[in-house]
Amino acid sequence: DPRLEGWPLMSSPFPTTFIIGTYIYFVTSLGPKLMENKKPFELRQIMAFYNFSVVALSLYMTYEFLMSGWATGYSFRCDIVDYSRSPTALRMVRTCWLYYFSKFIELLDTIFFVLRKKNNQVTFLHVFHHSIMPWTWWFGVKFAAGGLGTFHALLNCIVHVVMYTYYGICSLGPAYHKYLWWKKYMTTIQLVQFIMITGHIGQIYIMDDCPYQYPIFMFIIWLYGSVFLVLFLHFWYHAYTRGQRLPKTARNGISKDQ
Repeated sequence: DPRLEGWPLMSSPFPTTFIIGTYIYFVTSLGPKLMENKKPFELRQIMAFYNFSVVALSLYMTYEFLMSGWATGYSFRCDIVDYSRSPTALRMVRTCWLYYFSKFIELLDTIFFVLRKKNNQVTFLHVFHHSIMPWTWWFGVKFAAGGLGTFHALLNCIVHVVMYTYYGICSLGPAYHKYLWWKKYMTTIQLVQFIMITGHIGQIYIMDDCPYQYPIFMFIIWLYGSVFLVLFLHFWYHAYTRGQRLPKTARNGISKDQ
């Protein structure tokens, strides 16, 4: 997309790949080794600021996705990419890039886990999710900033408003943990998100002659939604049916994840 010429990180996928590779190495190897003989960092105030900042950013991106297409003309079916330089099209480009960049900000989730020696929360699901999103979204922004391929980003922003509100309240301290009884429902919202993603993008198999410019992206999004639906169902089963990952306090309705 020539409209992205000169935009930060957009010239090549290699900077994004390098950042993600560094992130994976730090959170799975270097970070835990550096923290092995150190006391966990107390990051409550920093994390509260971070979490509520992500809530604000997610609200802003939700509004921008709606105003650049999803509430101003998109049909929720075969919505193609507008490559023009109209104000609405350029607004969608800016929103897609901001969403892509926000995935780097969210890498701090895992870094906070490592610095606080919560290594049991650095799971395959967590690291895979945080790694694959910015990498795949580089290609999405570079080639298809708009259209039906951004529906899952809109949903993800809405879910992150809920999710990071939960994390923000949690980071305020034990006095607020009594308000966190709805964690199980938060996971349900995440599951509904992936069901909606796979359902929306699955329309490609029943739509006739949809001229979406990059059909491969539709398949990748469908695969992504399906894989994460399975992974989150697996998490649900072990966390809530078998209660393996949750501490005793969490099973009583209070979570100390953050």
